[in-house]
Amino acid sequence: MSVLVWLEQRDGAVVPSSWETLGKAAEIAQRLGTPVAAVVMGAETAAAAQAAGGYGAPTVYTLTSPLLADYRLSAYAAALHQAARAAHATILLAPATTNGRELLAAVACDLDAGLAPDAVDVRVEDSQVIAVRSVYSNNLLTDVVFHAPVQCISVRPRAFPLPTPTSAQAAVQPLDFALAADAIPEQITANTRLGDGKVNLTDAAIIVAGGRGVAADPAKGFALVAELAAVLDAAVGASRAAVDAGYIPYKHQVGQTGKTVKPDLYIAAGISGAIQHLAGMGGSKVIVAINKDANAPIFSRAHYGVVGDLFTLLPALTAAFKQRLGK
Repeated sequence: MSVLVWLEQRDGAVVPSSWETLGKAAEIAQRLGTPVAAVVMGAETAAAAQAAGGYGAPTVYTLTSPLLADYRLSAYAAALHQAARAAHATILLAPATTNGRELLAAVACDLDAGLAPDAVDVRVEDSQVIAVRSVYSNNLLTDVVFHAPVQCISVRPRAFPLPTPTSAQAAVQPLDFALAADAIPEQITANTRLGDGKVNLTDAAIIVAGGRGVAADPAKGFALVAELAAVLDAAVGASRAAVDAGYIPYKHQVGQTGKTVKPDLYIAAGISGAIQHLAGMGGSKVIVAINKDANAPIFSRAHYGVVGDLFTLLPALTAAFKQRLGK
């Protein structure tokens, strides 16, 4: 019996939400009195395996193969299944990224395991693991109690704090990837980067988002949003109204039909606060709303609100932060 965490790599580095998940897994394992381990898979695994010890994994299983260089569901599911057997894992955790949710769902089917996707909390009661999921647009929290002997839980990014790394070293246990190339049906024919190389929206500690309020001059409006985001080392978000209007690509959409985020600071500029948008960002620690309409619903959820024109206020905020941060 053990707790096993999949550490997702992106562009050669472990995604921060994997470390958050590992920190929580170590806490769960301590409560259960069972070992915790991590698994890294890819064409290169050494750096991630070395770092994992400092984030709470005494043991790290590695599957290193050119066949694992790119995420492919069949290959990664087989590798995770193999690691789960080696670790005698009864609890599998992964960050609830696009890949993480898909991967754990597939492995749960393979193992005939219980599955709780996109959990916002995980706790132990009477030696039993309970996953907490947010439902009905974040209006209710529901407990997921497992009856299967193996439990798979994907954890929403930023649901838990990022552990402070230590100098601890993990015992690395390499596993030979058992799947042959011709047994992997998915083939990578091309890689196209949709991101802009800036801060990832899901993992961002700060998000500056724009909405329909930029309609007077959408290009300028989102340029102002992006300028403030750059000063704050933040990600750029958007409401569905702004995306549907063609002001900004869908990858920036926050909300029920976009990405669910939980930053430390969320600045909403020109966003009215439709329930679908609030469902995606309502968990933010601090919400700052800027809107010309004093009756906009966003103000009911904001910790700080400013009634005014974003075209005037965003440049002023950017200038003030530049001065304060010495940029």
